[in-house]
Amino acid sequence: MDKILELREKRAKLWDKTKAFLDEKRNEEGFLSAEDTATYEKMEADVVSLGKEIERLERQAAIDLELSKATSNAITNTPNNNKGIEKTGRASDEYTKAFWNVMRNKVNFDVQNSLKVGSDPEGGYLAPDEFEKTLIEALEEENVMRSLAKIITTSSGDRKIPIVASKGTASWVDEEGPIPESDDSFGIISIGAYKLATMIKVSEELLNDSVFKLDSYISKEFARRIGAREEEAFVIGDGNGKPTGVFGSGEVGLTTTTTAIKFDDIMDLFYSLKSPYRKKATFLMNDATVKEIRKLKDGNGQYLWQPSVQMGEPDTILNRPVKTSAYVPIIEAGKKPIAFGDFSYYWIADRQGRSFQRLNELYAATGQVGFKATQRVDGKLTLPEAIKVLQMKA
Repeated sequence: MDKILELREKRAKLWDKTKAFLDEKRNEEGFLSAEDTATYEKMEADVVSLGKEIERLERQAAIDLELSKATSNAITNTPNNNKGIEKTGRASDEYTKAFWNVMRNKVNFDVQNSLKVGSDPEGGYLAPDEFEKTLIEALEEENVMRSLAKIITTSSGDRKIPIVASKGTASWVDEEGPIPESDDSFGIISIGAYKLATMIKVSEELLNDSVFKLDSYISKEFARRIGAREEEAFVIGDGNGKPTGVFGSGEVGLTTTTTAIKFDDIMDLFYSLKSPYRKKATFLMNDATVKEIRKLKDGNGQYLWQPSVQMGEPDTILNRPVKTSAYVPIIEAGKKPIAFGDFSYYWIADRQGRSFQRLNELYAATGQVGFKATQRVDGKLTLPEAIKVLQMKA
């Protein structure tokens, strides 16, 4: 904890020195020489590196805290009076043990019988409940949109979400005059489930090694592959065989008048979002865009981007959190490089159950065993006015 605080203070001081250097070296036109530009970019890169190291240490601290918790509750009742609630279905120890026996190709009649409750009609078996929880946590670490959006679980079919399309209004009327009708109108948004899949290959020698943690490996590899494709779709997906991304469905709050982003553009984007949404709003952009915004100042000479000095608090622009994704478009003509809004109005729907199947024959010639992992998920912005995007001049 002290190390994290120390790094945050070091990062804040380094950023102050970086800003001072930038102010000192700018010429009359506001530009830097080639030599000073290289020095500034080196100082800025150090600020970014410290930020990433702080994030890593905070994740480690969170994991250490979770692992340090007691694995069982203290016994407070009289022995033999209560045997506890027995786990059933995919949450049972029997199902978990049978699932991993199948993944390791240790199949017998008892194992197959235990897995009936989680068999997938398309082949394979649904992951045990505890393992599925591990997968969800891993996906959240890999996917910035999952940390911002509202996540729901559906069992089957499309999920219908009722929304208010327009609201009624009040009117001034004469004494004893008729009151005009003004009703709310309602609409429906449908969230389905697109299929996302990946194939994982493991050598037979590694599988036969009792030390090899198959569940841990599949969890991490699944999170890395699926998490990346999910985030890409949630950010810029076109809705064609994949979720609809937030940048394609959020309302354009501002179109710049030049090919560069200026202070006024960020301010106009900020106020293009209605006040109720600004209270919980977040900026989402590419790291390359953050790099450009770090050089911008407000009317009082203060830099827009401010590094966090409190543990668990993100960096900010105009006192609102900043998140980054590699899939957000960069600053180019006609592109949309920044989104600002309340991302809880972007809903991610997980179809309950992630399926795994062991493939013995597909890679047998190369001495490998395949594992097929699939999940069904969709994402959609339920209220377009809740998120505004900045669009560059064409």
